[in-house]
Amino acid sequence: MKNPGLLILTVVFTALLSSSASFLLFKSLYQPDMVMIQEVAAKPMLAAYEQPMVNSKPITVPTEDFVETSKRVTNSVVNITSYSGQSRASSGSGVIISRDGYIVTNYHVVEGGSEFTVTLANRQELTARVIGTDPTTDLALVKINGDNYTPVRNGDSDNVEVGQWVLAVGNPFNLASTVTAGIVSAKGRNIDIIENAYGIESFIQTDAVVNPGNSGGALVNARGELIGINTAILSETGAYAGYSFAIPSNLAMKVIMDLKDYGEVKRALLGVSIRDLNTGFAEELGLSSLDGVYISSVNSGSTAAKAGLQEGDVITKVNNVSTNSTPELQEQIARFRPGDLVSLTFIRRGRTYETEDVRLRGIEPAYGGR
Repeated sequence: MKNPGLLILTVVFTALLSSSASFLLFKSLYQPDMVMIQEVAAKPMLAAYEQPMVNSKPITVPTEDFVETSKRVTNSVVNITSYSGQSRASSGSGVIISRDGYIVTNYHVVEGGSEFTVTLANRQELTARVIGTDPTTDLALVKINGDNYTPVRNGDSDNVEVGQWVLAVGNPFNLASTVTAGIVSAKGRNIDIIENAYGIESFIQTDAVVNPGNSGGALVNARGELIGINTAILSETGAYAGYSFAIPSNLAMKVIMDLKDYGEVKRALLGVSIRDLNTGFAEELGLSSLDGVYISSVNSGSTAAKAGLQEGDVITKVNNVSTNSTPELQEQIARFRPGDLVSLTFIRRGRTYETEDVRLRGIEPAYGGR
């Protein structure tokens, strides 16, 4: 009779060898389907907003503030459907800015439409009319009848800081009253989507999820104050890919008030050609920093010419507000109307100057530029 102990050891060894071989074979052949899981894992959003971890340090997220903010803001955001004849041309979102039914949205939401329907958060449908549009900022003003609507609380987009929490509220894919959260990723972004010689792009960039249908919706801070109008995403697929862009509320409200009061935008210009600074260019000019926008030419008869600005000057401030990039300078000037007075701070041959009471001019055939 064979040794029982040896027999047991042989059986155990054989079983272990078989299990190990099976595991290695399974691991080498099995490839899991990563389509949905990978897409979710790659999103730069913080799942569920419950004690997210960054660099192993917990971040406190104002979950309760988000709840209350969402309740306040959703009643101020509407769905807008545009029709051309019998066909639906487009749809998007809009933000109620007054109790008597004025609504701000994107120009591309109403572009090409002849009839418009607004659907409120309570699913009530109303006929709307377009008061005015501004393709240079991709904004439009829409009106519905009535006088008991819930307007959004206006905020100050100048006080927005990179890293602060924001909520995007809109109707992506016609899903009513959708709220997403993220942070401000950058300010003063230009992504070259407005095809207009006088187009202004000084977007607030966020990582809040925005998809088709969110256009014209609200970007609000944690207090529920409007700081931007959601306008665009940067994506190769047409769906959210981590980058969302909103028009700053201060610029949007100036444009909307012009459309409401005048039926058109009263646009002021400096009348200059400008470019951003880089390290090599700044060294060539003898500048100690990259702050400001370089003037490459001044148009005859323009605001800048009458103010004494010259080619080679670097504009650093408008009304004491820093303008460190082309979009920031364009946004600041676009907030004023022809005839308004502003102060300009600029650098010329290494020295800093300030010129006050510069009277802005509008778009005239005599000159172009910004």
